Amino acid sequence: MTTSLWRQHVLPFGMMLGLLAVGTLAGDYLLHRLGLVWIGRYLGIPGTILIIVSLVYSLRKRKYITTGNTKSLLALHEFLAWFGSLLVLIHAGIHFNAILPWLATVAMGVNVVSGMVGKILLERSRLYIQGVREDYRLQGLSSPEVEQTIFWDAVTLDAMTRWRKVHIPIFIVFVVLALGHIFSIFLFWGWA
Repeated sequence: MTTSLWRQHVLPFGMMLGLLAVGTLAGDYLLHRLGLVWIGRYLGIPGTILIIVSLVYSLRKRKYITTGNTKSLLALHEFLAWFGSLLVLIHAGIHFNAILPWLATVAMGVNVVSGMVGKILLERSRLYIQGVREDYRLQGLSSPEVEQTIFWDAVTLDAMTRWRKVHIPIFIVFVVLALGHIFSIFLFWGWA
């Protein structure tokens, strides 16, 4: 079971997070090495657009839109948010020019990690509850006895499904900081 947990959940999480870090460092390094740092300045735009597009899943889940398979949209959400974050992180690079962009970057990073952890913990917990429920049924316990026996595990799972109550406020902090950064860019670059 430990090997399965490691292989199915911990390793993919670590790999996705590691890939995000390596991709960020490699992208920033290549842009500097090739003298194309100016491209990094603009990678924040497509990265932000990808993150915004990834929110289609949230709109579908909350029934603001009715088209699309929720499971497919979740996979798309995860990929677009991850790749958009990669572009934004390359955009941020290793430059420490101002506090607002770095606060937005940190909030985005915390939000990405929160989403990945929430997904993995929730999936793992559901599988655990299903397995325990099935084991008790195989032992001959009736459905009411099974539910009574796993009551506290089910309560814990229910509490864990509410992780979005943490994930969404972190996302809102990220959005506010990112909008502040974008507004300041328009203001100081003279685009507005």
